[in-house]
Amino acid sequence: MNSRPTPFDELDRKIITALMANARTSFAEIGADVGLSATAVKRRVDRLRESGVITGFTATVKPSALGWRTEAYVEVYCEGAAPPRRLAEVVRNHPEITAAMTVTGGADALLHVRARDVEHFEEVLERIRAEPFIRKTISVMVLSHLIPDSPEAGTSGPAPQDAADPHRPGRERSDPA
Repeated sequence: MNSRPTPFDELDRKIITALMANARTSFAEIGADVGLSATAVKRRVDRLRESGVITGFTATVKPSALGWRTEAYVEVYCEGAAPPRRLAEVVRNHPEITAAMTVTGGADALLHVRARDVEHFEEVLERIRAEPFIRKTISVMVLSHLIPDSPEAGTSGPAPQDAADPHRPGRERSDPA
């Protein structure tokens, strides 16, 4: 398998920059900005998608519009060496975890968690801590975003289905309406 990155030129970079700023920008608009026809821009975008440089197009949604008003980062410390593959399995079982990565330093992983409120966050944290190989967690609650237009300030995925359902398994009580 060829592991070399796909080469792309300055025009490709400009097209990618335009799409990152607004993925709904038309090929004609991008073409006018970079000096290409809409057809040429489309061909380049298709090539960038096929080569894996562009991995998709998403909408950024204000988390509070989906009911996610509480946000935290959780450092996860594991017993022994938990393989990243196992951590990934755990993360997939928690729809409130919007991003997760292994990290250097004392912690084994860092999780970005969104919840309806502090009570919901605490319930999520207890589910994470219940995993047999998790030794401890350290949480940091987000108070405000200093760069409100950053990807971290919004969410670019669908709203987790069961996380908003007060009757999901494991939930002892529902929030008042």
